[in-house]
Amino acid sequence: MGLNSMAITSEVNVLKHFSKVQGQVLGPSLVDVDDWVTPEGTIPFYAMEYLKGEDLFTFTSGKGSEWVGIFMVQLLGDLDRLHQAGWVFGDLKPDNLIVVGPPPRIRWLDVGGTTLLGRSIKEYTEFYDRGYWGLGTRVAEPTYDLFAVAMIIINVGYQNRFEKNGEGIKQLKERIQRKPILKQYETVLLNALQGKYPNAQVMKKDVIEAISKSKQTMVKPIKKQTVVKSHHPKPQKTTKEKSSGILETFLFASFLLLAYILYLFGQMM
Repeated sequence: MGLNSMAITSEVNVLKHFSKVQGQVLGPSLVDVDDWVTPEGTIPFYAMEYLKGEDLFTFTSGKGSEWVGIFMVQLLGDLDRLHQAGWVFGDLKPDNLIVVGPPPRIRWLDVGGTTLLGRSIKEYTEFYDRGYWGLGTRVAEPTYDLFAVAMIIINVGYQNRFEKNGEGIKQLKERIQRKPILKQYETVLLNALQGKYPNAQVMKKDVIEAISKSKQTMVKPIKKQTVVKSHHPKPQKTTKEKSSGILETFLFASFLLLAYILYLFGQMM
């Protein structure tokens, strides 16, 4: 509901455009538009789909940091469809995202900042705005949203926002390198912060590669040992050796499971 009928109309038009985009639903579905007529005046309103879920910070804190990469893949897939439709999200931040499910999926909430490509960004929040960090303009283009995605991931790593110190990309790079959860995506984040990705699909591809590499480092190859023939009876494995074998099997199975999950998300994109 709102007293500004122009703002209401603008948001309704955005939701209508979202509904025309093929593929995954980008934002909340539009249910109805109407006016509430009162003795004091008429108040315009619209009704949207109700999305029940958790905020991004709560979900990743409880379920594990491995979901950060998966949500990045989902978010970038949605942004690519939005950009191809001629729009930029604009005010992209954790407050405007929610994790629904099962299966867990990230969805958008507030579309008030969505802007047509080429125009000036209508709404922004300083921490996620490249202009605030001195790393670009506030023109609505795909790189503006991709910068915000990188800042959202940095925010997940720290769970709070920090102020700039005037060093721009140098400060953000130092912050990324302090947190293991961010360091595995360092190259991707720095490219996005500096506007080096032409579109969301290229960034999405690099995120998937970063996830794959991080899982490969977890599964260490088993060293081959020289077999020496002996007439002595074969010694029984110790409890420690058995536990090590079970752990290696578990890590390998986890890697295969994650690869399968990424394949499914790739099919959804």
